[in-house]
Amino acid sequence: MKVRNQELRALFTPEEVEQLKQRMAEAGVRNRSAFIRKMALDGYIIKLDTSDIREMISLLRHSSNNLNQIAKKANSTGTIYGADIADLQVKQDEIWELAREIAARLSTIQ
Repeated sequence: MKVRNQELRALFTPEEVEQLKQRMAEAGVRNRSAFIRKMALDGYIIKLDTSDIREMISLLRHSSNNLNQIAKKANSTGTIYGADIADLQVKQDEIWELAREIAARLSTIQ
């Protein structure tokens, strides 16, 4: 862990403080010191929209659940239905397409 023992002071107008709070809220940052330090050293903060990743994780959970159900059915009955396999393949294709889209968008971040 870094030891921060050098203090720097800056004075702000009330309007600047409000603008700082607004920019922190937009970036999803609550730690004012960390925000000011990051902006002073790097000049920017990137906030990623992870809704697509959350959707992909949800699809993965559903797919895993379906796969477990198919495996349980196959183990108990000794048979697997083609419709179950086809459904699982469709879900996997959706997940891979979403993963490709996410990877393409992430590759454009600079």
